[in-house]
Amino acid sequence: MHITLEADYAVRIVHCLACAKGQRMDAKAIAESTGVTLRFSLKILRKLVAGGLVRSFKGTHGGYELAESADNLTLYDVLTTVEGPYALSRCVLPDYECSHSHEGSCRCCECKFNAIYDEISQIVREKLASVKFSDLI
Repeated sequence: MHITLEADYAVRIVHCLACAKGQRMDAKAIAESTGVTLRFSLKILRKLVAGGLVRSFKGTHGGYELAESADNLTLYDVLTTVEGPYALSRCVLPDYECSHSHEGSCRCCECKFNAIYDEISQIVREKLASVKFSDLI
């Protein structure tokens, strides 16, 4: 199990912006600094802007910057913005419909694996939420 390349790059891009300490960076400089192609950087930056984690500015003095302090931004924020909610198994996601249902009752809800996966998912979410980008600078 691993995070996607896009999520990994998103973390690197946000870290790059956090290290800039309030200075705007253009997409080309971000791409060069992180080793992510310009095209992929722009795609990820659009998601981060749409998620409210990064602000974009147009024009000659444009670029990107964090939307808030690195003290308030966590790994969990970035990963869920790019990937959506974290869950070890899809069966613990709120919108998941169990395919093991029988006559309207979900056997999965009584399943021991569901409870274990949910507990592990919660531990991972809490750990990701405890890592602030200000701690990584």
